[in-house]
Formats: sequence, structure tokens, C-alpha cells
Amino acid sequence: MTDAQGTDPAFRSDVTVELVRSAATDTDVLWAARVSTAGEQSLDELQQDPEKSKGLINFLMRDRHGTPFEHNSMTFFVSAPIFVFREFHRHRAGWSYNEESGRYRELQPVFYVPAEERKLVQVGRPGKYEFHEGSPGQHKAVRSAMERAYTEAYAAYQEMLAEGVAREVARAVLPVGLFSSMYATCNARSLMHFLSLRTKDERAKVPSFPQREIEMVAEQMEAQWARLMPLTHAAFNAHGRVAP
Repeated sequence: MTDAQGTDPAFRSDVTVELVRSAATDTDVLWAARVSTAGEQSLDELQQDPEKSKGLINFLMRDRHGTPFEHNSMTFFVSAPIFVFREFHRHRAGWSYNEESGRYRELQPVFYVPAEERKLVQVGRPGKYEFHEGSPGQHKAVRSAMERAYTEAYAAYQEMLAEGVAREVARAVLPVGLFSSMYATCNARSLMHFLSLRTKDERAKVPSFPQREIEMVAEQMEAQWARLMPLTHAAFNAHGRVAP
């Protein structure tokens, strides 16, 4: 028997990031840092206004004293194409992941197509790429080709499921443009490292040239982290967006 539903493919140009759990404040940085000199008295920082100690946060960021930025946690639920997750999983230090499994559930036919504003033309050599706007004809060709390939691939997947083929075998025909979902847990230090590589920002001391789709995820994560730890986020920007 099969659990195939015969659902028509859907096509998306966005990604979504939801902050599902957090234990992350600027105060966490302060008590972690002050234990070096204050010992058990550093617990007094738990009740202090972090605004009074934002100079310490800037000092830690500037001089790259990184460990105080690790005593916090954020868990995000991310929905994005599989090719984004393949890049995401290169970030290993300070990250934990759990992704939906094509072995244990039937994968739903939701696929990525670039939005009209997504630059399509790549010019240059590795390490020196520039991306330029695509023409209306190119955008039409991309969308048409992707939707056709996705539809055919998902039909083949459904055919195998209908024949009783195991999900873990049938999924081999599905493309990396298929949407998946995962929980990703990190601390502020590991998130800053991720952001330094996966966003393009004029304030960055070291330029980065991320693929746009993973940058879309990174931008949403950064916005939610900035609300949790505004002083740490401001220090990150002030000191060149380099992880301490």
C-alpha cells in the first residue's frame, strides 16, 4: 500500500524562518564574561540592565573574546529548498540540526522557482563572479523549465510509491529544488559566524558573496536575533560583522 496523495505541485519563491524557542539576551553575555574577575559575584549581573554594560559587550566583540557569546540558545524552524540546506549543513560548530526525512514520510510537492527580482546571469570566474539581472525571456525560460522538470520528477516519485516502492528509494528522483524543513539550534557566536559568511553587507570587514537563497534565510534569522540581543547585534555590526 502507499500513502501517495497525488497532490499537484506548488511553486514558491520565498523561504520562511520561525523562531520557535530562545534563551538569549544581552545579559547572558555579561554574566558569562564577568565570571573571569568576579567569580560567584558575576551572578549579580542577572538582575542588571545590560544597557549599563554595553561597553563591555563592545570590548568583547572588538577584541574577539568569543566564549561569553556562547551562553545562550536559539532554535529556528526553517522551510527552504534542499539545496539551501546542503549549504547550511556546512556550518557545524555550534549548530544542531534535525531535518524532515524522506525515508519516513511522503515528501510534499512544493518546489522553488526564482522570483522576478532574483539575478540570473553569472559573469566572471570562480571567486570573481558577478550576477546581473535576467531578461524577461530568461525568467520565463527558467520558470518553464523548472516547473516542467519538477512536475515530471514528482510524477515519477508518485508512480513508484503507487507500485509499493519504499519512500527511501523513490525519493532518489526528486530534485534539490524541493522544499524541506528543519529545526536549527545555535548560539549567538555560531550565528554570527554564519551571518558573516551568508550575508552581503557593506559594513563587513571581510566581504562575502553568498547564494541569494541562503542569504534570504540568514536575513530572517538575523532580524529575529537582533530583537533578542540588540546590544550584541549592534556590536557585531560596529566591529565589521566578524564573529568573535
